[in-house]
Amino acid sequence: MTDILEANDRIAVGNAEVFGKNRNLVLNLMSSPGAGKTTLLEKTAEIFRGELRLGVITGDVETSRDAQRLRKHKLPVVQLTTGSACHLDANMITYALPHIDLKKIDILIIENVGNLVCPAGFKLGEDYKIMMLSVTEGDDKPLKYPRMFRESSLVLINKIDLLEYTNFSLKEAKANVRKVNPKMDIIDISCTTGEGISDWIAWLNQHYQKKFGTEART
Repeated sequence: MTDILEANDRIAVGNAEVFGKNRNLVLNLMSSPGAGKTTLLEKTAEIFRGELRLGVITGDVETSRDAQRLRKHKLPVVQLTTGSACHLDANMITYALPHIDLKKIDILIIENVGNLVCPAGFKLGEDYKIMMLSVTEGDDKPLKYPRMFRESSLVLINKIDLLEYTNFSLKEAKANVRKVNPKMDIIDISCTTGEGISDWIAWLNQHYQKKFGTEART
């Protein structure tokens, strides 16, 4: 397993070099199935249509449904179907790169396979890992799957419009995140109502500017 990860990490370094040359901020978006990753990308595309150049590599075990949804928003998208693999790896990303014009993208989001274990162990060449947690899952997930949260730089707590229908505690969830990763950024959002999405967009621009010294605008 160590040899596999070492080989993966070497390929990831090569991917990162390609992204840097093309001035791409690259994010590895991870979550359990159904947390709302694709809906977040749709909402982001709607807000920045004509302003922010967004591209997506999306991974699923089967089907191209997510890619079909995203193409309706005029996004450049590459769909990776992994078959039995429960995560994307650096070699898969290398395979996808010739199929997307990185020179026309400011921010590339890699929508990983829905899984709370495997994706955290494989570097892809990204700048940041982002974890999405929905209120329908349970506020103890950071403690049950600590590596996902430990490896990430931002947690998006999604579906807060459903809080009154669950026993999910925002306070408890955030405390659990801090136990695992005290430096974690946390943003509460609802991809349905749009609440908190402006904070997410601000985070994107802030971190693009941090990397390249300018906002991610055309």
